[in-house]
Order: sequence, then structure tokens, then C-alpha cells
Amino acid sequence: MVDAGPKAKEPALPLTAKEADKRLKKELSFTQLLFLSMGGIIGSGWLFAALSGAAFAGPAVIVSWLVGGILVLMVAIVYAEVAGMIPRSGAIVRYPHLTHGSFSGYLLGWTYLLSAVSVPAIEAVAVVDYAATYYPSLLGTTQTTLLGTATVLSAEGIGIALLLLVAFFALNYFGIRLLGRVNAGFTWWKFVIPSLTFVFLFTVMKSSNFSVGGFTPYGWAPVFEAIPLTGIVFSYLGFRQALDFGGEAKNPQRDVPLATILSVVLAVIIYTLLQISFIGAINWGNAGLVAGNWAGLRTSAWASGPFYSALSAAGVGLLGAFGVTLLIDAAISPSGTGWVYLGTSSRTLYGLSADGYFGNLFLRLNKRFSVPWVALLGSLIIGGIFLLPFPSWYLLVGFISSATVFTYVSGGVSLQAFRWRASHLHRPFRLPFAPILAPIAFLAAMLIVYWSGITLLSLLEVAILLGMPLYVLWYAPTRLGVSDNVSQITGVVFIAGLITAVAYWYTDFYTPFATGSGTLDSLTTAFWGFWGALAAISVFMVVMLYFGQPKESKGRREIWAGSWVLLFLLGLLPFEWYGPFGYASIVTATGAPVYPNTNSLIATMFGFPFDTIWVCIFGLIVYALAVYTSYATEELKALAGEETTTPPEPPTPTGAHLEAEP
Repeated sequence: MVDAGPKAKEPALPLTAKEADKRLKKELSFTQLLFLSMGGIIGSGWLFAALSGAAFAGPAVIVSWLVGGILVLMVAIVYAEVAGMIPRSGAIVRYPHLTHGSFSGYLLGWTYLLSAVSVPAIEAVAVVDYAATYYPSLLGTTQTTLLGTATVLSAEGIGIALLLLVAFFALNYFGIRLLGRVNAGFTWWKFVIPSLTFVFLFTVMKSSNFSVGGFTPYGWAPVFEAIPLTGIVFSYLGFRQALDFGGEAKNPQRDVPLATILSVVLAVIIYTLLQISFIGAINWGNAGLVAGNWAGLRTSAWASGPFYSALSAAGVGLLGAFGVTLLIDAAISPSGTGWVYLGTSSRTLYGLSADGYFGNLFLRLNKRFSVPWVALLGSLIIGGIFLLPFPSWYLLVGFISSATVFTYVSGGVSLQAFRWRASHLHRPFRLPFAPILAPIAFLAAMLIVYWSGITLLSLLEVAILLGMPLYVLWYAPTRLGVSDNVSQITGVVFIAGLITAVAYWYTDFYTPFATGSGTLDSLTTAFWGFWGALAAISVFMVVMLYFGQPKESKGRREIWAGSWVLLFLLGLLPFEWYGPFGYASIVTATGAPVYPNTNSLIATMFGFPFDTIWVCIFGLIVYALAVYTSYATEELKALAGEETTTPPEPPTPTGAHLEAEP
């Protein structure tokens, strides 16, 4: 191993991904990996999502937690095999690069970076939100943004949130061993407090709360839409911490898969019990609401501290006293998740740099603690910038959830691709029924993204495409051999087209859609104009990158192999528009839901739950294409220690060796 002591000489850059990984210290035990995942899971989500979900779906939100947990578990178990086989820091963003090359690797890595760098910000905001219970000056005005309407932090509150981000940075900077030990102690606290909360609230439950207004007061569609939009899936996303820190584990092949799966199972149990107890403990009068006004919870007096309010309103001295402890936990739980995710976002930058997307700057390690300090500093700065325009938990949670889960579509694809292209690699944990579970995991992630709704999915697609100019202007000419002229023309045209599409979306689609001033016909025309613009610039980019390099270049195969990500991204949007989360969710200026053309053929074909069937069929087609276009990249062959110069053969699922590079 490289000596990481105070006098260690840092190897000269550039480094290969393999060399960079070897420089990380192997310090984390199974318990620490489990607690990193649980520390990521039990954060601000449990403090806010119970109320947010109940306001969206009523008592049926219990089903949302169970369904969301099962879907996330499907994703986690496919990553368990891959992470045990190839443990890497920044794991999830690096697997697509091994199986499909740089194009898909960059698209998915950029997407996860968008979400990872913003999680510490949302956790810092959560701490300040709860503190506003005693210091109202920390909250500012209620604002309406593209991500919704919510009360944001004041300038004072934003300042405190930024100081918390600096504290998260300091804890990560002084080494993975310190992070693992400190996080373990805090995670024990984060286990105990939520558990005591649902135990205490069970003593004051009212069974009538589960039927007032009906179990599904707003229908079944919101039950599924609540999964990505109200913080439910956000609350589960921390499971990946064991995967992202896999390169720093003592026994990664055994401990990473076990920690990943166990963390999700424990989270499903804890969160479901918390949601049941919260619904049963709602005191409608204390919240200032008429019984059964579930939607009113979002703007009620309980919104800034749901469980604290429920405990205080119970009228039991012990519960009220415990509520004070809950206010302390409101600082500890989000902070614990915040510092874990700041480490995760730095590993994401590190992983993307190791794969060549951002150069070698983010590969630099602190000589004493072997921590990627430049990546850590970059994560701190980007997270702070992200916080400023959206200083609200309710505004950030939907975007973060959807962006993160979008990257999880690669889990099932990666598993089957590794089975196909690298079947001989050692697998300490081998998932049974993988040919069935892998596509199920793909569909699970896809459905969570689909349930995000038309506005959020449109924003997500734009945010993902915003990262492509960096790939076109930097990576393509330096790594793929695309000529400078082609890359520059492509980049300029792509940027101009994207700006035009976004302007058109905001003025002709989003604004009349959000205000209810547009007709169904005008909105549909605007939607197809926006979608057509995105499709046109995406196809233009792919064609230019493919033909803008030598015919024998390996980069052509990378562009072809990664195009499935753009097909998935663009192909999902029309299903979104015609389904119950698109035009069927149009609202009038008064906020009353409108379901136009309920007797039309389109409404019948794409109404819930038939829309889900069509989306799943589309998803299976994309999944099959993604697996088929995978290949043994140079990085994968180097990882396996196997080079081959034999002529390529048609890929076969039962091949015993890595596929030859054509």
C-alpha cells in the first residue's frame, strides 16, 4: 500500500482509476458501513416526510412507504452483487462507465452529482427549519418557484445553514476513520429517537384518523406520486452510502452487500411504523384544521415540526417532555446525514474524475488522511451555491429524489451486463434469479421517476442535458478523438438549442400549465414543441459526436452504447404528459383538479393504472437495448486483468469470458 503518513509523497498525476483507488485507506468495518447507510437514511426525511406524505395521499400514504421501500430494495439488491464484485469509492456513478463507456457513464454520473451535492444543503436547511420553532427569525417569506411554494429561510437562516455545511466539511476532512467512528455514535442516537417516537405516539392513537375522509381521499394515483414528491423515496436513498464508500472498506466483498440490503430492510420497518403512529396521533383542532383536511397539513402550524407538534398536542406530560428531545434530534439526525452525504458527493466527484470526466484535479488526496480534499472542497462550494436559490426542504426534496433515482436505472443493467460481459469475475454475493430481478430493479427505478410528475420530470431532463456541453467540449476532443471544430460547433448549437427549448417551455408550457390559463390543446402543442426541441438537439449531438471521430475510434462504440440513456430520458416524457401525472393533473387558477377528456381514447388508454403497463413495456424495451449494447470496455478488461486481441464474436449471454474489443 502507498504510505499515507505525513511524509508520504503524492504520486504524480495523471492517475488511472485503478491507481487512484489504491491510495484510499481501507478502514471501514461492516458496522461502520451499515451505520453510514443508516446515517444517510435517517436524516431529515423522517422529520418531515410523514406530514408531507399524509397531506398528499391521506392515510393511504402507508402504502406509499411500503411500495417505495420495496422498490428501493429491488434496486439495492442488484447493486449488492455488483458492489461486492467491484467495490469502488463513488461506486454507482462508475459502473456504467465500465459496461458502456463514457457517454452513459457521464450522463448518469452528472445526474447523480446534481442530487448528491444538494443533499447536505437540504439537511442543513432541515436543522434550521426545526430551530425556527424557537427562533422564528430564521424563517423568511413564502415564495413560489418552479419547484413549488414554500416558506424559505431568512438571510440569517441561510447563514447558519452555510456554517453547518462548513462543519460537515471539517468532519470529512480529517479522515475516513474519524468519520466512521463519529457517525457510528450518532447513528445509534438516530435509531433510538425515531423508535421511541413511534412507541410514544402509539399510546395516543385515534383509529378514526385512518378513515376520516376515506383511506384514499384523493384517489390511488397520488399514493404513487407521493413516493418521489413528498420525501418518501428521499428518506430511503441513504442505502447507497455503503456502496459509495466501498473502496475504503476492510472487507468490501462481504460487508458492502450485507450492509446495503440490511439498511433498507431496517428503514422500511422504522418509517412505516412512524407513518402509522403519526396519522393516528393527528389532533386536527390543534393543527387548526377540520378533520379530514389532509391537504391542509402542508401549510398548517404543524408543518415546521410535525412529530414535535404531535407529541406536544397529546396532552401527556411525558410525551411533551420527549418532544424537547425531538428538537435536539432535529439538529442531530439531519446533520448526521449531511456530513455523510458531503463525503458521498466528494466521492462522486472523485469517481467521475477517476473516469476522466473532470481531469485529475479532484483526484488529489490529503497526504495525512488520504481524503479527496479537493473534491470535498468542490462539493462544499457547489452545495452552498445550490442552497441559495432554494432554501427550503419542501422545494428541494422532489428534485433530489428524482435525480438520484434516475441514476438507479443503471443498477439492473449493470448487473446483467457484468453477468454477460465478465461472467468469470469473482462474486462473493451472487444474486439468485438475477435475469428476473435485474429488469424488475430497472422498472422499479423507472416508475419512481415516472411518478415525479410532468413539471419535475421536465426540469430534471433539462438539468441533465445542461451537463452535456462539458462532455462535448472537454471530454470528446481530449479522450474520444473528436475534432476540435466538430466539438465546438456541436457545443455551441446544443447550448443555443437548449436555451431556446427552456425559454419556450417556461413561457408557453409551464406558466399556463401552472396557472390553469392554458387549454388542453394549447398545452399539448406546447409540450410537443418543447419535447421536439430537446429531441432534435440530442439527436444532433449524438450524430455529430459519432461521425466527428475516426471510423476506427473506440469512441464511436461508446456513443452508440450510451445512447440508451437519452432514449430513456426523452421517451419517458410523452408517457408522463398523457398519463395521470401530466395533463390529467392540470389545475385551474382556483386549484381545483381538472381531468379533461375523461371519455377519450387517450384518457382511457393512459389513465391509471393502464399508463403503468405502457410505461413498463417501454422500460423493458430500453432495458433490453441497454444490456445488448453493453461491451467489455478497456477499463473492464484491465480490471479483470485480461487483455484479448482475438476477433470479436457475436455476444452471447452464456459467454464465459469478457467480450473482445472490436
